[in-house]
Amino acid sequence: MNLQTENNNFMDDLEKVVQVRAEVSVSLDKIVDTIETAETSSESSSGKLSLERDIEDIKVASKNLREGVFRLLVLGDMKRGKSTFLNALIGERLLPSDVNPCTAVLTVLRYGAEKTVTVHFNNDKNPQRLDFDSFKHKYTIDPAEAKRLEEEKKPAFPDVSHAVVEYPLPLLEKGIEIIDSPGLNDTEARNELSLGYVNNCHAILFVMRASQPCTLGERRYLENYIKGRGLSVFFLINAWDQVKEALIDPDDEEELQEAEERLHKVFKANLAEYCVVDGQDIYDERVFAISSIQALRKRLKNPAASLQGTGFTEFMQALNTFLTRERAVAELRQVRTLAKLACHHTKEAIERRIPLLEQDVNQLREKIDSVEPEFQKLKNIGDDFQQEIRNTRDNQARSVSDSFRSYVLNLGNTFETDFLRYQPELNLFDFLNSGKREAFNLALQKAFEQYITDKLSAWSLTAEEDITAAFKELSQSAAKYGASYTQVTDSITQKLTGEKVKINSNNAAEEDNSPTWAKWAMGLLSLSRGNLAGFAMAGAGFDWKNILLNYFTVIGVGGIITAVTGIFLGPIGFALLGLGIGVVQADGARKELVKTAKKELVKYLPQVAEEQSKNVYNAVKECFDAYEQEVIQRIKDDITARKSELDNLLKQKESREINRDEELKRFEVLETDIFAQLQNIESAYSNLLAYYG
Repeated sequence: MNLQTENNNFMDDLEKVVQVRAEVSVSLDKIVDTIETAETSSESSSGKLSLERDIEDIKVASKNLREGVFRLLVLGDMKRGKSTFLNALIGERLLPSDVNPCTAVLTVLRYGAEKTVTVHFNNDKNPQRLDFDSFKHKYTIDPAEAKRLEEEKKPAFPDVSHAVVEYPLPLLEKGIEIIDSPGLNDTEARNELSLGYVNNCHAILFVMRASQPCTLGERRYLENYIKGRGLSVFFLINAWDQVKEALIDPDDEEELQEAEERLHKVFKANLAEYCVVDGQDIYDERVFAISSIQALRKRLKNPAASLQGTGFTEFMQALNTFLTRERAVAELRQVRTLAKLACHHTKEAIERRIPLLEQDVNQLREKIDSVEPEFQKLKNIGDDFQQEIRNTRDNQARSVSDSFRSYVLNLGNTFETDFLRYQPELNLFDFLNSGKREAFNLALQKAFEQYITDKLSAWSLTAEEDITAAFKELSQSAAKYGASYTQVTDSITQKLTGEKVKINSNNAAEEDNSPTWAKWAMGLLSLSRGNLAGFAMAGAGFDWKNILLNYFTVIGVGGIITAVTGIFLGPIGFALLGLGIGVVQADGARKELVKTAKKELVKYLPQVAEEQSKNVYNAVKECFDAYEQEVIQRIKDDITARKSELDNLLKQKESREINRDEELKRFEVLETDIFAQLQNIESAYSNLLAYYG
């Protein structure tokens, strides 16, 4: 199989998704235009049907489809060959491999008609547009300067948010957007730079190196930022060709096979737990041994060359399946559901309207008055659900905050055991040597940074699990409240029309009779651009993790680290100095270091627990407040729309005579036009499924 086939299969599938997205977006826009036109014309007939919420949701969905991209976040430590991998992936030497990985400038690659770079800043400063060479010259630094800044805990470019590289590449034109993060390293603040992008990406491409299998830094990063967070990660073990080169006899096939098998076992032992989805082991679909340099050489030398043997063929196939067959289909399934809901709501509104057209003003007013108690019931249902959300919010905020406080206060109990794997190699004579004391202090500070980050990460994962469980309970409550709400709205329709409402016997999630607000609250619908999968995280109808971002940021881990290490270094230093020259055993010095560190830590922990638990409380509360605001607003909008629908008709009847036959024709055209667009969406969706077979 040659490159033309290998790469173009992916390109063809991406193009198909782009095409279907465009088709569906056009149909959604036509649904909006049809409803808006009908609502405008109704001002001279029987009045608006009050479908504003449907119009708004469809507009958002259409906009998301038009702007939709497949966003890939590339992570990896320094010197893992990330730039070479990216160049091989896109097929051109776009990112120079000599660009220093310590610049800390996060770079977004997206399609553009010309090769340009736009630098975005953290303040109000306008973005700066540069050519690529100028960007490289201005925003890269030599390794020595990068190392110095890292040791001083200073960012290389503190005012820079990120850079956007635009380039006219076919892969990018088909809707791929690549985010190249700074290299992972031992500076926690640098690692946090990528956290805001993690939840907003379809997939993470984690680049590792065969010659350095699962370093401590990589394992720490996976443990702190990836594990248990429901992220889709592809592990790319780069430079696999160097396994052969490192052998004494590179031509010994048996020796090569044994070496590769040993490496595979090491990587599987470390990565297997990150490749389990819904209890299913998908390791072979997520971990790939690749040679980026071989793939790049082949693509640059001969575009028609085969990539067989580089690992890229297998990886591209898996990425293609994941993005186009899983993510894209899920996204379009959501949009299809929204379109069906809009059609359903329009049909319902028309069916309620037609029996009332022949009523005179007094009869209509009596019917509207007769259903006022039902509208109060709807409001009561909303109030009850709102109170449950608030109770859950208060309980969770208090529980998670108390959990944090307790966790922090108990750190001292296990500190001596926990800190063993973090403390630096201790040479007491180095410490006593004033010329080496600064280096020792920096190593000690880094050890505390890692210890604190890891401990808080372990706690935050437990906290996220608790919040997830709470949202799942709210999702179940939303289903119950939604069922009660539907019973009342059916009663309103029956009183107004005199006809019994037909109950849909189909229990499928997207076909049931739950009101739209309940579907949203149950996590069946999501219009958030951050929620790229189309499904709501934690079954909550929105991505609460994007509100919370990450407990590292919320709690202010950087501030804790600075404060703790600032307090520690002085007393620890005095304690070590007090040991005197006579103590030459490293074990004795280590024990004294841990003993003194624990003493200082325990003194500071109550302050950390008290100050930061308030931040935790507010962060958790904000998650549920945002959920409440959206759900309750949707309930209010639905009640208002139903009332307005009746008030509009009454107002029109009070001012003019309504021609029933003309209204029936207008409604028939409205239903027919909307249904036609729904059929187009259904057809596009079915064709996409058939395309993938």
